[in-house]
Amino acid sequence: MIPSVTLIVFLLIVFILVFLFVNTIDKRKWLTFIISVIATPFVYFYGFYPMVNIFSSYHHEKYFDSSSWKDNPSLRYEMSDDLVESKELIGRSKGDVKFLLGNYEWLSWNDSIHGKDANYWNYGLGIEPGAMNDQKDNMLIVFKNNKVVDVELYQAPILELEPTGSEQNEDAEE
Repeated sequence: MIPSVTLIVFLLIVFILVFLFVNTIDKRKWLTFIISVIATPFVYFYGFYPMVNIFSSYHHEKYFDSSSWKDNPSLRYEMSDDLVESKELIGRSKGDVKFLLGNYEWLSWNDSIHGKDANYWNYGLGIEPGAMNDQKDNMLIVFKNNKVVDVELYQAPILELEPTGSEQNEDAEE
């Protein structure tokens, strides 16, 4: 673990809170200090840190890497911001995009042609970790004249699969 300013500040806050709590139990400062020094890492890593991760939407970000994109589809959200901000795909052909990202996962619907449009490629980016997250991240790549003109990130609700007919019949029999 790399000590950062944020880590040190949070550890100090947790230490002060643990010290104040232990001080209510025993008034001997030297004993309170020793117990607080020993207890602070446990309280921080098993109490404070998990709660921060559950309720914050922070996630690790990585630079775009084509092989990681293809090998770990559920972690694409870590590279998506870099891919959009660097404008890596703008101006590239469909063949280049297919080489970098692999085959599209689905095509977007176009009402004007009443069908799926081959100029709107979609990729699933995975689900960002968090307790309150009910959205999955996706990326839309828009082509015009066989060149990428826009890359957009959007969220869609996570859909639960409904049981098939045979699974429903088994449930009804029980």
